[in-house]
Amino acid sequence: MSPGVLALVGGDEWTPGCDFDAELLAASGSGRVVVLPTAAAFERPERRVLAAAEWFAGLGAEVEGLMVTSRSDAQDDGAAAIVGAARFVYLSGGSPLHLRSVLKDSKVFAALRSAWEGGAVVAGAGAGALVLSDPMVDPRGGALTVGLGLVDGLAVVPLVGDLQDDAHGEKLHRSVLLAPAGVPVVGIPGRTAVLRDPDGRWRSAGLAEPLVFVDGHVCAAGLGALGDS
Repeated sequence: MSPGVLALVGGDEWTPGCDFDAELLAASGSGRVVVLPTAAAFERPERRVLAAAEWFAGLGAEVEGLMVTSRSDAQDDGAAAIVGAARFVYLSGGSPLHLRSVLKDSKVFAALRSAWEGGAVVAGAGAGALVLSDPMVDPRGGALTVGLGLVDGLAVVPLVGDLQDDAHGEKLHRSVLLAPAGVPVVGIPGRTAVLRDPDGRWRSAGLAEPLVFVDGHVCAAGLGALGDS
């Protein structure tokens, strides 16, 4: 079986403009979304779950918030079983370093990978998008480090152009300069998704267009530079 759709969302998830969520729901074949607010563990994670619930209710779906906020939570067999059985799993934004430390080599992440490889839809927004790739951009300085590796061979910079997070594109610029030769760096604006379809091809959806850099330059091939990864 082919993996399900993977959505790397630039941020501002579950807000007007994120119409691609309706497509993701349809692709999942389910009316339920399992939301992991792990990255927002120190930012009132229940608020992220409520925001998701309100948004997906408007799309005719229900949200199950799974409070995996610590390492012990990520090693819980019950939480892993819920993720493993889900048809649509969504990782919220927040702290990418906390998200990585909680999920790396955990039972919950193993279940997420298994679900995705079995055809489930997986989406990550902001920190969630950043961490799912390997290499991963280190938010402390923009260099590339080890990510969770649901997909390999590309790095993601979310919230490109955001007035509060990266108004002048400095974070993207640093990561582009520090990326190893041949590694694509994908800058994704808010309310924009980079989607990997089950056949391995990449495309974009949402309010803006992502930018793809290879070897320090904008790549004319765009998302085509990612290949069928």
